[in-house]
Formats: sequence, C-alpha cells, structure tokens
Amino acid sequence: MSENGKPKFAMYWAASCGGCEIAVLNIHERILDVDANFEVAFWPVAMDAKYKDVEAMQDGEILLTLFNGGIRNEENEHIAKLLRKKSQLLVAFGSCANEGCIPGLANLSPMEALFETAYHTASTENPEGILPQYEYDVPEGTITIPTMYPVLRTLDQVVDVDYYIPGCPPESHQIEAVIDAVIAVLKGEAELPPKGTVLGVGTSTVCDECSRKRDVKKIKQFVRIQDVERIDPEICLLEQGILCNGPATASGCTALCPAAGAPCAGCYGPANGVIDYGARMMASVASVIDSRDPDEIDAILDGLVDPAGSFYRFNLAHSLLHTGQASWNGKGS
Repeated sequence: MSENGKPKFAMYWAASCGGCEIAVLNIHERILDVDANFEVAFWPVAMDAKYKDVEAMQDGEILLTLFNGGIRNEENEHIAKLLRKKSQLLVAFGSCANEGCIPGLANLSPMEALFETAYHTASTENPEGILPQYEYDVPEGTITIPTMYPVLRTLDQVVDVDYYIPGCPPESHQIEAVIDAVIAVLKGEAELPPKGTVLGVGTSTVCDECSRKRDVKKIKQFVRIQDVERIDPEICLLEQGILCNGPATASGCTALCPAAGAPCAGCYGPANGVIDYGARMMASVASVIDSRDPDEIDAILDGLVDPAGSFYRFNLAHSLLHTGQASWNGKGS
C-alpha cells in the first residue's frame, strides 16, 4: 500500500510495438478508475520513473503489474524478474508477452541476419556499416546497451505469471473487465480467478463466434485477399480460399475481423485444447483442399506465400517449435 492507502499499479513495455500501452488509454474515462483506486507507482511510458525506485520497494509492494512485450534482451529479463519480485499479481498483457507475437518471428533467423536486415538494407542509411556495440569506451567511461539474446522468450518462459490477457492489443472491454475485477476484489466483493487463467477469452473458437456460413466446401486454390475481386460477405473466408485462422484461435473477440471482411490473424491465441497453434492450422488447411493428388496439393499449397508467418504469426515463441534451427544452433538461451 502507498501512503495514501491505495494499492500500487505498474505497467512495463518490453519487446513489443507499444500498442498495448495505447490500448490502456483507449478505455477513455475508465482510466480515471485506475487513478481513483490505485497509485501508479511505475509506468515509464506515462511518467518519470526509474528502475532504482522499483528496486527500493519492498517485495510484493506493487499489487498489480501489466507486463507487455517479450523478453529479447538482458534489460527485458532484468525488469521482468524485478517486477515479478515486487508484484503480488503479474499479468502477461497482450500477445507479445503471452506468445511472442510479431517480434517472435525473428526466432526463425540468426542475429547476424537480423542485424544485416536492420542496418544494411535499403530502408536504413548506414554508409559506414556501423552495427550496435554492447560496450563502447569514451573518455568519461564505458557506455553500455542491453545485450540482445539469440531468441525471444515469452514472459512465462522467464518468470512465473499469474494471469494472461491476450490480444494485439487487448480489446478495451478486456482491460475494463480486469480493472473492474481487481477493484471488486479490493472492495471484498469478489475473489480472484484461479492462477493461470486467461482472461477475456471464450471456451471455443473464433469460427463459433463468426456469422459467416460454413458449408464444408472444398477449394482448388488459396488466394491472397488483395487478389480477390469480390469476397462473398456471407460465406466462410477459408472456404473461399482465403487463409483465415479462426479454426485455431480462441473466441472472445466476437469475430471482429471476419465480420469486416478480413481473415482472422490469430491474435487471441490458441483456442482451448490447442497444443500447437500452427499444427491446428495445418489440419484446418488440409481439411478444405479438394484433391488427393500430391502434385496438385503442392500446387494448391503454393498459394500460401508465407506459411510460417501465417500459422505462427503471433505464437512462434510459445509454440512447440519456439525457434528456428538457424537461431538456436550453439546460441540458444
């Protein structure tokens, strides 16, 4: 508790895009409920806060921490362990903390290839070919930056996590529900759900929330959505040859993307009972292919231009694969 009697709240941004931070602000006036019921003790993107301030806190002094982003470097890991020690409730907030998300796809490549792309390709003006140095000596001393790890890990691969909130980013109603639940617990009006609960998701798949008709149609080709002249607004996108990840994705989003004519990308994470997201999607794809001829099947699958990026877009780091062989050989963490 703080001196004013309010429990402390924290939020941290690790290896992610920052959209989860914006999502919290998207709850609009409900953000005032956070201020009314919590003291914001640590939120670097929104206030002047230092790591030393957190280090000086008592263990468990922070009631609730929303941690977004994966663990890609030693700073991410240090703060994840620090906030775990100082927090009573640590929540993996958003797809990056839960599953690795887009940054996790970098696990398919060695660090040398990542640096080559980031610093030596057309999008970067770097005529001298300078690469980041983890240590650099100057007259005043040694300057350091966090060491990057060979692979990205999810939050629960590094520290113990109490609850999970999926989404890229989490929907406003999910965030509001969590805030309401914690406030109700503080007032003695409710109890916390069992540890490990994934908050804000349903027990089925996006397909079960989707209003599009499924007629178990078979297809002869997969197409990219931008190449489709007209998308039938009533028929399942997968049965129109458009890769849609609804069959493997947890419900809870009300199938917003398919309703708008866009395929589900999978940001709510694996549905209940799905052990490996990519494997479930491979089975779903196989179920709609109208052929038994190996050569024809290969030709149909050629329409999937980025299988790894499609099947593991949000969850490679938390899948059974975790990483690609190229990034793992001799350098795994």
